[in-house]
Amino acid sequence: MNKYNEIYGVDISKDVFDVMNTRAVHSQFSNDVKGFKKFAKSLSKDTLVVMEATGYYHYCLAQYLYGQGYLVSVVNPLSVKRFIQMKLSKIKTDKSDAKAICEYATFKEVPLYTAKDKNQAESHQLLRLIEVYSKQSTAIKNKLHGEKTLGFPSKVVYHSLNRSLKSIQREIKVLEERLTELVKGHQQKQLTLLKSIPGMGSKTALLLIVMTDGFSRFENSKQLCSYAGITPTIRQSGSSVRGRSRISKIGNKKLRNLLFLCSFSACKYNKACREIYERIVAKGKSKKLALIAVCNKLLKQAFAIIKSGLPYDEKIVSKLV
Repeated sequence: MNKYNEIYGVDISKDVFDVMNTRAVHSQFSNDVKGFKKFAKSLSKDTLVVMEATGYYHYCLAQYLYGQGYLVSVVNPLSVKRFIQMKLSKIKTDKSDAKAICEYATFKEVPLYTAKDKNQAESHQLLRLIEVYSKQSTAIKNKLHGEKTLGFPSKVVYHSLNRSLKSIQREIKVLEERLTELVKGHQQKQLTLLKSIPGMGSKTALLLIVMTDGFSRFENSKQLCSYAGITPTIRQSGSSVRGRSRISKIGNKKLRNLLFLCSFSACKYNKACREIYERIVAKGKSKKLALIAVCNKLLKQAFAIIKSGLPYDEKIVSKLV
């Protein structure tokens, strides 16, 4: 049984959010400050409000309730989905989803939400917008390449695409400069420590700090690796099922991709990473598998460096990892 007096499951959308508590009482509120205040009046300090991470929609409610001193938990939507599937539920409504979230939190231990401060919030907003612009930049580059292959590209189309590409690249540069300014202003020590790891560049170190909220969300390196989705999953059952081990991929895709790119330079300059790469390849395993192991090693080194507060030292880090 849970340790809270009451649990509220919240299914939130653009305009409204549905609430179901452990007493099976259903309510609906508007997804704005007025609705937040009305919902908060029904809460006591020993209750827990649980909601799914739904991009932008859950953020304001979670921040508001946390600021008012209420216990909040933001859970992975996939976990709730699997819970619903396990129950073989055939009903899919906002009310039923709120009920499922409430039941999930009743039977499972859920993490408590910690609100982001002003700088963390802005850093994440910058990172999300950089990602949007980066995708647009890639799409325009592909379009330019496609137009060139026609042999007789329209000058108007070609120049328009070039102007758009340059504009987006300028915006990305402005956003990256602001992101760097924020991290250097508030987490310069962490940035310096991470950059001391051989094979880890400034950009990787900076983004790693932002995406992990300065490593504050993790108690150990295993949790951090799970968050990145680079922990192995084993497919084995009886004598007939002997599937290949794969990484879970249930985690932060952007962080996973970033680490994979960083793993190439780590294999060259980081002795511990190079050794694990060569050892796995020597066993006849694929190079991709070896690079994933390097990603895992890099994250463990980063976690050890941050928690120790000391710059990279091969002998010290080998003992901590």
